[in-house]
Amino acid sequence: MSTELKGGITTGSCAALAAKAAALLLFRHERVDQVEIPLPDGSRLMWPVASLELRDDSAEASIIKDAGDDPDVTHGARIRVRVMPGHGTEVIFRAGPGVGTVTLPGLALGVGEAAINPVPRTMITAAIREVTEHGVMVTVAVDGGEELAAQTFNPKLGIEGGISIIGTSGRVRPFSAQALQQSLKCALDICIASHTAAPVFVPGNMGRTAALRAFHLKKQQVVEVSNEWGYMLEQAQQQPFAALLLLGHPGKLAKLAMGQWNTHSSQSGSAVPFVADLAQQVLHRPLANATTVEGVFMEHLTAPQRHRVADRLAGAIQRNTAKTFPASWHPQVVLINLKGDILGSTGNLLPWLPQPEEVKG
Repeated sequence: MSTELKGGITTGSCAALAAKAAALLLFRHERVDQVEIPLPDGSRLMWPVASLELRDDSAEASIIKDAGDDPDVTHGARIRVRVMPGHGTEVIFRAGPGVGTVTLPGLALGVGEAAINPVPRTMITAAIREVTEHGVMVTVAVDGGEELAAQTFNPKLGIEGGISIIGTSGRVRPFSAQALQQSLKCALDICIASHTAAPVFVPGNMGRTAALRAFHLKKQQVVEVSNEWGYMLEQAQQQPFAALLLLGHPGKLAKLAMGQWNTHSSQSGSAVPFVADLAQQVLHRPLANATTVEGVFMEHLTAPQRHRVADRLAGAIQRNTAKTFPASWHPQVVLINLKGDILGSTGNLLPWLPQPEEVKG
């Protein structure tokens, strides 16, 4: 019998709840144990208030984030919001300790803005407007937010100093791929905003490190796609890139040749049989049993054989990707081992190599 997973609330909801509780204390002198806010879908959310503090010219409230059964690094974090009277009727947002600041173009927020996303800003404003029409300065902080941010995509997105206040519905759906896809799309948006003509898609940090070591790249040019190759290739289809490079370990990328566009082990089969069979076709001899793709290459093949098999595999990945995601660009492929060394490739890699004038400079 399956057990239904427990949902939770977003950091955006936490900030809106805390903002309303603090506004009630500052403008109405009401000290509440729980507070209710409107959500984007028209429903309402009631939540306990963790702390309240009234100061001379401001009030602060905090909410404890509950992500339910979602594996969220911010689960249990304390979200603090301080409100103080502002000029006119505008609600102005500031990043407090533990909340990041945007440093790169391409996101929904401008460079220098507090990393409080548009929907949470709307939610916070709506919550405050249930208390007052006055102008309000809202400062959002997260205890330990800078340490938490190191476990998120924020450092790669150019968001410095802490986490982002996020959420599109106000509620967390456990284990949803939507949040991951949104983060990946943000990285692609930054790549596009930096006027990149030839991006490099990699599965994660190992691919990023190998790409930056092997090629002449800007940091924003390398886009991590995690296991969401199908989603990110669909996004790339809409862009007039001059070229696109797919770089990663054959244990992941071979699955693209197999037509498996989500490469997570729970969503796709093992690539070992496919790679072993391809190696046997290239070498015209049977291989001893291997349990991993790395084992196929590093334990059963000589260096020249690895190159031949990897080139053939890269070609298969290229053909199936181009067929499934036809676009103005044609995918090129580079395969690496677990040390980040290049095993083989296919296509024209010149867009990612230093140009003659750059070499002279």
